Amino acid sequence: MKRLDGRNALVTGGSTGIGRAIAIRFAQEGANVAINYHSSGEEAEITHEEVKKACGIIREYGCREMVVQTNVIDEGDVQEMFARVLDAWGRIDILVNNAGIQKAAPTEDVSMNDFDRVLAVNLRGAFLCAREAVRHFLARGGGGVIINDSSVHQIIPKPLYTPYAVSKAGMGNLTRTLALEYAGRGIRVNAVGPGAILTPINKAWINNPEKKAEVERHIPLCRAGTPEEIAAVFAFLASDDASYVCGQTIYACGGLTLYPDFRTTWSSPD
Repeated sequence: MKRLDGRNALVTGGSTGIGRAIAIRFAQEGANVAINYHSSGEEAEITHEEVKKACGIIREYGCREMVVQTNVIDEGDVQEMFARVLDAWGRIDILVNNAGIQKAAPTEDVSMNDFDRVLAVNLRGAFLCAREAVRHFLARGGGGVIINDSSVHQIIPKPLYTPYAVSKAGMGNLTRTLALEYAGRGIRVNAVGPGAILTPINKAWINNPEKKAEVERHIPLCRAGTPEEIAAVFAFLASDDASYVCGQTIYACGGLTLYPDFRTTWSSPD
């Protein structure tokens, strides 16, 4: 039996990168998957084509799929998204908060518009979706699963990306707070903290051999990760294999959180 057989999952930001890989992996594990995305203009056309491809793959695994184009920072849109999925499927068992953005700038040059935008998508959106999921889980009984897509920058500072680092630090405590508040009612909340992953959001260094080598120099496993490797961690946390895991962030980062510069000891041997 597949680990997520017959369960219904909602994945935000599921059109590309890690989100797309999660949606496909969940289908491999037997889950029906609702894919959320939000884009506009020419980008929306490209994104919609990618979503259609992902939906085709989900159907190949014998699972149901649906697409909900929603802006996760808008409370009304989020509520409508949940209503649409529930109207179609009757219940949601798993929420994955994956939608996220980042923007590089020295902190002294960060505009409040950019700061607010990053926190709105990465943290406000995660809260709004988690709140609606909790409301549903409590109303129908039987618990549920929320998994937040965080980052190693939940604990590792990231100069030039202050809003992003702040949003992921907030996601860490959002995860722990929700887990503590609702664990007694059967709701498990956890997070995954990816490191350097080969996704479109990182194309600036992925497509530059010198920059890619510099990134991978800091990774103890000496390579960037793939979206499929991260999706495997989400599948574990969504399944009953993780039934006693609650309030944790699992760092899937090739060892980035191990302080890799200390591979060479700073002290003199005895």
